Amino acid sequence: MKLSYIKVGNYLLPNVVVNEQKGVINKYGYLRLHYLKEYKKGLYTTLLMQDNLTNHLVSVSNEAENKVNFLIESYKRKYKLTKKKKENNQLEWVQLMNNYKNMAEEIVLNELIYN
Repeated sequence: MKLSYIKVGNYLLPNVVVNEQKGVINKYGYLRLHYLKEYKKGLYTTLLMQDNLTNHLVSVSNEAENKVNFLIESYKRKYKLTKKKKENNQLEWVQLMNNYKNMAEEIVLNELIYN
C-alpha cells in the first residue's frame, strides 16, 4: 500500500480518502466503532488504513441485528409467547418482550461487539 502526502505549510499530511459507505451502520456498529477506538486501537487503525472499517462495521451491524431478531423469536417460541397472551394481558406481554430483548442484546454485545 502506497500513501501519497500533501504539503500543508511546513507539514506533510497523508492523503487518505474514505470511500462511501456500502451499507447502513446501526447502533451495534457504532458500539463496535467506539470499542475499537477505545480498546483495540491497532485493529481500528489497520481497518481504517486498509479502507475496511466501514465494511467491518456494516457486517457487524447486520450480523448483530439478525442475531438479536433470531434470539427474540426463539425465546418467544420457547416460552410460548403468543398473540392471545398479548390480548389477555398486555403489560405482562410487554414485560416479557422487553426481557427477551435485553437478554438477546446482552448476548450479542458480549459475543460480537466487545470481543
